[in-house]
Amino acid sequence: MRLLNFAIIKLTVCLILGIVLGYYLNVPLSISLLFSGLLLVILLLLYAIARKQFTKTIWFGIVAFLTMISIGILTTNLHNQKNFSNHYTNHISEVKDDSEAITFRIREILKPSNYYEKYVVDVLDVDGAKSSGKSLLNIEKDSLNQPLKIDAVFVCKTNFQEMHPPLNPHQFNYKNYLEKKYIYHQLFTKRASLLEGQSNTITLLGMADAVRTHINKKMKPYHFKTDELAIINALLLGQRQDITEEVYTSYADAGVIHILAVSGLHVGIILLILSFLLKPIERYKYGKLFKTILLVLLLWSFAIVAGLSASVTRAVTMFSIVAIAWNLKRPTNIYNTLAISMFIILLFKPLFIFDVGFQLSYLAVFAIVSIDPLLYKLWKPKYWVTDKLWHIFTVTVSAQFGVLPLSLFYFHQFPGLFFISNLIIIPFIGIILSMGILLILLAVLKILPQFYADFFGRIIDLMNAFVGWVAKQESFLFKDIPFSLLYVLVFYMMFIMLFRLIFKRNYSNLKFFLISILLVQGAFIYTSYAKPSKEFIVFHKSRFSLLGNTTNNKVLIASDLDSISKLKNNTVKDYTVGSHIMTIEEDSIQPFYKLNDKTFLIVDSLGVYNVNSFQHDYVLLRQSPKVNLNRLIDSISPKQIIADGSNYTSYVEQWERICQKRKIPFHQTGKKGAFIVSY
Repeated sequence: MRLLNFAIIKLTVCLILGIVLGYYLNVPLSISLLFSGLLLVILLLLYAIARKQFTKTIWFGIVAFLTMISIGILTTNLHNQKNFSNHYTNHISEVKDDSEAITFRIREILKPSNYYEKYVVDVLDVDGAKSSGKSLLNIEKDSLNQPLKIDAVFVCKTNFQEMHPPLNPHQFNYKNYLEKKYIYHQLFTKRASLLEGQSNTITLLGMADAVRTHINKKMKPYHFKTDELAIINALLLGQRQDITEEVYTSYADAGVIHILAVSGLHVGIILLILSFLLKPIERYKYGKLFKTILLVLLLWSFAIVAGLSASVTRAVTMFSIVAIAWNLKRPTNIYNTLAISMFIILLFKPLFIFDVGFQLSYLAVFAIVSIDPLLYKLWKPKYWVTDKLWHIFTVTVSAQFGVLPLSLFYFHQFPGLFFISNLIIIPFIGIILSMGILLILLAVLKILPQFYADFFGRIIDLMNAFVGWVAKQESFLFKDIPFSLLYVLVFYMMFIMLFRLIFKRNYSNLKFFLISILLVQGAFIYTSYAKPSKEFIVFHKSRFSLLGNTTNNKVLIASDLDSISKLKNNTVKDYTVGSHIMTIEEDSIQPFYKLNDKTFLIVDSLGVYNVNSFQHDYVLLRQSPKVNLNRLIDSISPKQIIADGSNYTSYVEQWERICQKRKIPFHQTGKKGAFIVSY
């Protein structure tokens, strides 16, 4: 049966296309509303005509697909609060330095940075004007203060600041990431500047946070280690903020990071446990109906407590549909179930389509249901244990085929020992989750035995230790793999054609597989020609200078970074991986660079340069040189002046004013990003 023969799958594909078009084309709300209404009317007319004549026409299908694309665009617009007059962006001052009285409600607690506690807030009021919309809140860290509670309302005098785009090539675009969550600005303040207000509103997120806080309070007397409690919160409550960087990296490097994200694996196990516990209800009249309703309510209660992340929402929606069909004895098709769950989620959360977790979880499930039955048939073990281990292995491999290209695109690494870590952990994850649920229930009821808490903590400790050991096998961890979006497309095409050929060997499938290999080779050839051949880069690095000279698939890095800063600095790695450059060499910063017919003069803190030298096209000012910029301009007549992140702000502002008067282009890397010269 061909996958696209399912109507719901076709409609879901059209909805996704509409959401993507709506996001990137920025279609006005009025136009999308008009077109959606018009297409719906035409669709109803065609349906009435087709029903009356008892015939199907191609026009009905075309209009149905166009209608769904239009609904996708409309859904994107309706969920973007910037399209409505009460959004806070319509009330904030155009003068950046003006402070405003902003009232907001805490919506979500984020993982803190080195200097700030971070929250997502709902804006309620700006200078007396009722407002809506989300913003990022940054509060200076203070060890004496407790984290703010969700649903708490505060007033502070500050101003909205725009999110900054990445300043260096191929860096993670945090601004773009937040925009897909409808967050466009951020606030900076101190804890002492916050005035707590009264709030009579209790949201679902607030109630969920209260439940999590209560559970953690009840578990506190049992003295779990910090890492143990963090893993318990991740596995059972969907909260990963407290996981240390070291532990999180270990799980990622071992290929089991999916265990820490509440997803289909966790929700499926919880559904089985709940279905078993609620089975006695089936004995009564309408028992199956009540059981189904109760199952769905409990699953969504768990989703709310776990924070309604993309992976949780996907899993709970899908298993809610499975639970309904399962308990009402209705036949289900897994592809239809996946499509229906995706369709429902995207109608309510359209920009989930851009969420990495959402994409990976659906691809993993799709690959498992498509590939695993075929792989599992390749060998029939005689014994129950080997059969279960073989099935876990085939499921893990199937999931990897589903997520590998996209995972390489986002994370640029591949854990070679993923099958070992999954083979050891997955068989026990159901037991661990069951024990964890029991642990929480006993702790809340104040009847948790200490030996049980110690035993469960030891299990989590052993799991962390095993994952850490696997992660340390660095020879099996392949990092910094260049992988573009073009590679994602051609590799998925090759995987599909490969499995078609393996399980149905004929001339047609062989032909398409060979064509897919040619496309992969073509992608590699195109990338080798499209990568930068010769370019000189002044990267932005606060308090330091960092230069790169790329020639013939090699970049020569010159910097004044100390050894510690070099270890922590990912700027060069991001550039080389994103540009598919394989070789990195180091050099010292030279006084000037000859770039074919262009020259680049470097003026450092000494402020020394040769006034009798030839004219320079570009001048880089670094380490705050005490130089007379007017005299420098008169001496060598540069075409452009650049100031990197190593300079004092006051010096840069003065240089910028001089360049404006002299009508010479001035590039500040702290504002405009890295300066790149192709030659």
